[in-house]
Amino acid sequence: MKKKKKILLVDDDQNLRKLLSNYLMSSGFLIHAVANIRSALAIVRKDSPDLIVSDIMMKDLNGYDLIRLLKLDNCFIHIPVIFLTAKGMTADRIKGYNLGCHAYLTKPFDPNELLAIINNIFFHTDASRDKSLLSNDKTNSKLIDSFAFTPREQNILILVIRGYMNKEIAISLNVSLRNVEKYISRLLNKTNSRNRIELIRLFIIDN
Repeated sequence: MKKKKKILLVDDDQNLRKLLSNYLMSSGFLIHAVANIRSALAIVRKDSPDLIVSDIMMKDLNGYDLIRLLKLDNCFIHIPVIFLTAKGMTADRIKGYNLGCHAYLTKPFDPNELLAIINNIFFHTDASRDKSLLSNDKTNSKLIDSFAFTPREQNILILVIRGYMNKEIAISLNVSLRNVEKYISRLLNKTNSRNRIELIRLFIIDN
């Protein structure tokens, strides 16, 4: 089963932290919520999150400081950051993007928009990771490219190569079991494979 994504929420507004924590947890995420950057850095070191949602203007260290400090450690430089702030000036946005933030929401904002941004970021980071998987030493990525699979077919192929069964694939991609079976049949037909084992062997390079 696909692991839940971990999101770290950093904001000195207790009511906002509680509201967003409940909303994001109800959307299927694991949430850590803290009031300042120092506490956030402690969480990052202890349990590296998949994404950080942070206010910018806080006492002591601010959101800009958070990104600068994350960049000092190669283990954390990859963590996407979304800024929440009352500031709406163009110069502030430019500063955030230049430092490496992925998105910028001005308070007040619609939580649905934040959720859409989060899902979009995870979609692209997961796609990049899966592309890297297909490019590893044991996978014939050139052969995969030659079949011109659709993005959905390629996603399912990746999970088949990882050893996921149909039910697990359905849960992971949030699709019906019947749809998974349909795509597996397409993969078998396109590659002229008789079963999953042949399909996997076709794309795995022997050592």
